[in-house]
Amino acid sequence: MQYKSYKIRLEPNNVQSTLLLQHCGVARHAYNVGLAYCNDLFKKGEKIPSAITLHKWLVSDIKKECSWYYKSSKCAPQAALIDLEKAFKNFHRLQKKSGYKLKDKKGFLKGLPRFKKKGKKDSFYLDGAIRVENNLIRLPRIGWVRLSENIEEFKIKNCVISRKADNWFVSFKIEYLPIKTKKKYDVAGVDLGIKTLATLSNGEVFKNIKPYKDAKKKLRKQQKELSRRFVKGAKSQSSNYKKALLKFTKTHVQIANIRLDNLHKITTYLAKNFETVVIEDLKVKSMVKNHNLASAILDGGFYEFKRQLLYKKEWYGGNVILANTYFPSSKLCSCCGSKKEVLKLSEREYACTECSSVMDRDFNASKNLKNLAVSSTVIAFGDKSSDSTEFQLVDELGIKHQMFTF
Repeated sequence: MQYKSYKIRLEPNNVQSTLLLQHCGVARHAYNVGLAYCNDLFKKGEKIPSAITLHKWLVSDIKKECSWYYKSSKCAPQAALIDLEKAFKNFHRLQKKSGYKLKDKKGFLKGLPRFKKKGKKDSFYLDGAIRVENNLIRLPRIGWVRLSENIEEFKIKNCVISRKADNWFVSFKIEYLPIKTKKKYDVAGVDLGIKTLATLSNGEVFKNIKPYKDAKKKLRKQQKELSRRFVKGAKSQSSNYKKALLKFTKTHVQIANIRLDNLHKITTYLAKNFETVVIEDLKVKSMVKNHNLASAILDGGFYEFKRQLLYKKEWYGGNVILANTYFPSSKLCSCCGSKKEVLKLSEREYACTECSSVMDRDFNASKNLKNLAVSSTVIAFGDKSSDSTEFQLVDELGIKHQMFTF
């Protein structure tokens, strides 16, 4: 049995919005006081306590002074301390190999947990009697809250409430039985790029809508307004500053939503209609080091494309082949197999010197990715989970690739 996640916008009234903000405040306060306590222990060279020990300390020392904790669910501070424990474990894992010498640009130890700020990534965890009926959800300590869409009745054990701009969202997961769809086509090679987001080996092309690039002028104008209204050194900013900040945040959320919507449409189409999809395993972190292309690469959402395709193939069945990062898909001729040693980014057409074939650069790369699925052979495999198997493929050039079968 697998799990499927849902994230739905809430439509709370004024009283419910206040309660949601209170829960966020309790979770943030518990995290920050716990972090301050752990930082003191870390400086002394003492062991960082577990989440259970931290919660006992919170109840005995902090809750006595902060009675407003009892107005919110106990799950919010408990989950915040669990997140703090995970953050310190990740920090120790990162720093252990270097002997605690890795530092960021500001001189702080890299990976050390930071204090949470009000209004930034506000969220909290709830557990208990959670019910969903049509367009309503019952949350502990908050009551029945309206959802933005009608959904079926689900058994929910826990959920996470989060806020983006001035919108509240509830996230939860349910048990889900994958339904393998009947595929229309066999294999598709997919080349990801900046000019066109995805070029398929059957000739289909999906445009790169570039939402961030289109909104740059609007963002620049809003950023200037925000900067003008900011008063340095003030304890609290003006109402006009807060309005400008909300407007600026809404624009960024809109950009992210446009990008996600486009990626969801493409990946769902590929997962439902093609038995095998071949894409390149791009190292986005290395690619964005080229500052001339970094903005365009991040605007396309290459990593998110791969992530969505993998989990959607689990839902609908089929195979995903991740071609090795160093596979020369653009330099190979898809007709005769000859390889160009040098191919500039400015060359948008691939002209083969051996067989004289000329075609679009991205289309040639997608055809090479499709040929990879046919020509490669399985050399090793191992069970990844009960629902999928991970294979290792080797092509004619001796390059190893990954294949996931769902």
